[in-house]
Amino acid sequence: MKPIIEYQDYRAFMSDYYEERKRTSAFSWREFAKIAGFASPSYLKLVCEGKSSLSKVTMGRVAKAMGLAGYEVTYFETMVKFGNAKKDSIKMEFLQEMQAMARDHKVRIIDKDAFEYYSTWKNQAIRELAPMMPGAMPGEIADVCCQDVSALEVRKSLQFLERAGFLRQTQPNTYEQTEKDVAGSKEGLPIAIRAMHREMGRLAIDSLDKFTADERNVTGLTMGVNRECYERVVQELTACRKRIIAICSEYSDLTQVYRLNLQLFPLSRDVKGKEEA
Repeated sequence: MKPIIEYQDYRAFMSDYYEERKRTSAFSWREFAKIAGFASPSYLKLVCEGKSSLSKVTMGRVAKAMGLAGYEVTYFETMVKFGNAKKDSIKMEFLQEMQAMARDHKVRIIDKDAFEYYSTWKNQAIRELAPMMPGAMPGEIADVCCQDVSALEVRKSLQFLERAGFLRQTQPNTYEQTEKDVAGSKEGLPIAIRAMHREMGRLAIDSLDKFTADERNVTGLTMGVNRECYERVVQELTACRKRIIAICSEYSDLTQVYRLNLQLFPLSRDVKGKEEA
């Protein structure tokens, strides 16, 4: 079984613990629950299946039942808080605590590059800009950015993109993109991406006043849908995004970086569902 600090999902850790114990002994969910002091023999099974959650009161009992000690208890309890948190800002705090503990014990943090990549629009824009400007110094790249950015920030971004494998330097100050995708855990990556969407959304709002109508295209529509209609619209948006990528890939003489946001979100609750309730 992997060390606890290689986990970010407490349910996955508990499940692996159970399977490991069961593999080497006649361990059962009933026994697991009994050791942890739960009356229900299936409670911890329901927790691992995502049908229930540990609480601040019960997480310590489960940690003790699994034989955790020292920093392992702290890490497990932080995992529980991370898994139970509803707001991204709170989840981020607990995830950073987990990462700090993992760093202290020399475990590779798979989400670190993802969080840094999505932490600012600069990394994504510079990843596109740098290959368009062979030989350009950081200050020159900064000068063509529509948002305020310093030469130092560009230099730091380039260093990160190269270190993380998103750009490859072929000659001094000349870069090419790699095929590397942004990787992360199933717990951490969505938080990083949502943070990116928030920042890109703010830039989209700023674009309304910052650019003339012939430099930007901001449109939208409000419509009624049901679930089947919604899913078909999402499929169409996905297909549209792929067609746009294909169009851009036809051109080699790229000269500018644009951002396209596709946003579909509810303005009302399900009225039929409300009536049935």
